[in-house]
Amino acid sequence: MALMEDKLPVEKAYRLEKQQAEQKWLIKSVWARAAVGIIGGAPKCCKSWFGLDIAVSVASGTPCLDRFAVENKGPVLVFLAEDAICTVRSRIDAICDHRRLDIQELDLYAITAPALRLDLSEDQNRLKSTLEDLRPRLLLLDPLVRMHRLDENSASDISKLLGFLRELQRSYDCAIVLVHHASKKHHAQPGQALRGSSDLHAFGDSNAYLARRKKRLVLTLEHRSAKPPDPLELELISHPDGSRTHLQIVSTDKANEDQPLSHRVLRVLNHSPQPMTRTSIRDQLKANNERVGHAIAELDQKGLVMRTKNGWVSLSGEVAVNQ
Repeated sequence: MALMEDKLPVEKAYRLEKQQAEQKWLIKSVWARAAVGIIGGAPKCCKSWFGLDIAVSVASGTPCLDRFAVENKGPVLVFLAEDAICTVRSRIDAICDHRRLDIQELDLYAITAPALRLDLSEDQNRLKSTLEDLRPRLLLLDPLVRMHRLDENSASDISKLLGFLRELQRSYDCAIVLVHHASKKHHAQPGQALRGSSDLHAFGDSNAYLARRKKRLVLTLEHRSAKPPDPLELELISHPDGSRTHLQIVSTDKANEDQPLSHRVLRVLNHSPQPMTRTSIRDQLKANNERVGHAIAELDQKGLVMRTKNGWVSLSGEVAVNQ
């Protein structure tokens, strides 16, 4: 007969803790709260840029991709194994400049060790101690392939590694984002293109996949317990001098393109976290400068926008765009 201390703890279903609405998302529609998952894609698909966009968003509370609201702001810890520390700094600087954020006030931390091996007990313990100290809301590890020397195609090896990461997620109540490479071959589902064991695809509570189509990137999101948004087209853009580099959503909605230009201008302003100049509005919409000016004047006359010293801002909500 088994002793009481040998039994696993159990609870009746009706007594299990319910998930509160505010506990569902880390970033609404993009990443579930305390979710583990992968940002996957072929080389040069801006996976690291997207990972840092998520990191800056959670650390600052500003919308991811300038659109998706952060619902659980908090400290963030990142490790980018393929980039020099100065490169990591310059990328974070660029995103902060775009969002008008002071990097000194950002609750974002970077591991500066030359290497991190998730398959070695010594490094596992060092990572646990770091998480215990910082208690981050999010841990970004980029890319996974540089953090172990296991056989990616071995389900046994990979399951042990993913089991350790799941343990971290549960022990420290933090989301974990892994950046991982995918092949360029077409698959019915983006997750099937991830290199290595199929356990990698099955592992994620939230996953994001980036694929290049001609000059643009397509972002596909998936969630274990929620409906994802439709795929989004992105561009990596910057100012003419190369500053403020960041990922930007490009509208592919034909119905939206057929709307009056004033409605499209208002939509852009509604989704911008900071004031926009006429030039930046024109560049984003790829519209004639004079027509953009007329559209802004029309919105100004209706009291829907206001000019500030830094540019134009919207005085209406999203509903006004659809009227």
